[in-house]
Amino acid sequence: MLINDKVFKALADKNRRKIIRLLKKSELNAGEIAQHFQISKPSISEHLKILRNAELIDSERDGQYVRYFLNSTVLESVISNLLDLLGKDENQEDKDE
Repeated sequence: MLINDKVFKALADKNRRKIIRLLKKSELNAGEIAQHFQISKPSISEHLKILRNAELIDSERDGQYVRYFLNSTVLESVISNLLDLLGKDENQEDKDE
C-alpha cells in the first residue's frame, strides 16, 4: 500500500494523532474518546470520519455503541513506506558496495 493523501491529511491534525495514541492503548467508543478533548462531539465525529476514510482506524458496532480501534495493518504499511521514503535509494546502495 502506498501512502496516499488521505493518510497525510489524517495525520496532519494533532487531535487525530491524539485519537490514534488513545486507540493504541485500547478500543474506545466516541464518548470515551471525547472525554479526552475539550472540543464538541460533532468535531470528534468528524475526526473519526477522517481517520476511517484514511483507513487508519476501523469500527465495530457493540450494542448501542460503536467501538473504534486501530487498523494496525495500515499503520504498519504507513511506517514502512515512510522508512522507505527516508531510506537510501536502492540504486545508491548498489553503487556504495
